Amino acid sequence: MLEDRATAAPSPTAWPTAYPEGYAVVDVETTGLARDDRIISAAVYRLDSRGEVEDHWYTMVNPERDPGPVWIHGLTSEALEGAPLFSDIAEEFAARLDGRVLVAHNAVFDWQMIAREYARAEREAPVRQRLCTIALSKELGLPLPNHKLESLAAHFGVVQQRAHHALDDARVLAEAFRPSLRAAAAGSVRLPLQECRPLTEWRDTATPRIGQQAGGGGGSGYGGGGYGSYRPTSWRPSRKRPACPYPNPGRYEEGKRLKQGMRIAFSGDTSIERDLLEDRAIEAGLHVATSLSRLTSLLVTNDPDAGTSKVVKARQYGTPVIDEAAFGQLLRDVEPASEQ
Repeated sequence: MLEDRATAAPSPTAWPTAYPEGYAVVDVETTGLARDDRIISAAVYRLDSRGEVEDHWYTMVNPERDPGPVWIHGLTSEALEGAPLFSDIAEEFAARLDGRVLVAHNAVFDWQMIAREYARAEREAPVRQRLCTIALSKELGLPLPNHKLESLAAHFGVVQQRAHHALDDARVLAEAFRPSLRAAAAGSVRLPLQECRPLTEWRDTATPRIGQQAGGGGGSGYGGGGYGSYRPTSWRPSRKRPACPYPNPGRYEEGKRLKQGMRIAFSGDTSIERDLLEDRAIEAGLHVATSLSRLTSLLVTNDPDAGTSKVVKARQYGTPVIDEAAFGQLLRDVEPASEQ
């Protein structure tokens, strides 16, 4: 299998000539997952064509707003007060991305956040291609229990020191990407590169538009709506979902963790592609429901005042309602069914 050869680099003559000449492994921590959320820290590990580290860089960023879930990323308003604005670090950040393929875990999210920040600063990120390590692990057929960074790290024996700290997450990803890249090269695997089209203008009062990304059905292997595209979610063809193996523990309680088996319903547009958001929920052990009933544990919507049938029923049933950003943060730490 390809992963069995992951630690052995191919000989110089065997290395695929079509592979990129350099990579920028990136991680950004943000105030949330919505369109108007901001980057609060960023890290870049620059790698050469064979995945060897050249250097690394880290910065905090003043988001000029509430930092969001401090209990996850640990960056308080006080810590960020003296940090540079994104416009202050945009040039240095760009220099570390220039001419390289952006590599990230769930790369479409990191790219969208970076593209928006550059648009706000009236600049353009020098990124033309991205590579998602979720997609690469699927191409390699790695036997991972899920697509979390911690699972990829554990597969390659990489030790996490500070989860959700941009610098350590970028380090972990860089160390896991190197053997993945070598395995791909040894097996002559075509890298799942995706095109990055920049966001050329930004208005805070309007929905930002990022150019359609290439490879709608490819990307990290999420099917259906197209992992590589960015567009408001409206009508989507139905997808057959696997049955949730866990019993429904009941409704979500504010301030507590989500639990595996909870029934989650979505309503309205989401900034992250809906299919991707639903897949992430399923991978976390949640039950994604297409309709809302008295058994629904939680409704996720960015417009709680909308008159959609799901929102109306949620009010009638007393179903808890949260927005996409809050749900994204809760997805990072779902309580296992065994702890119920």
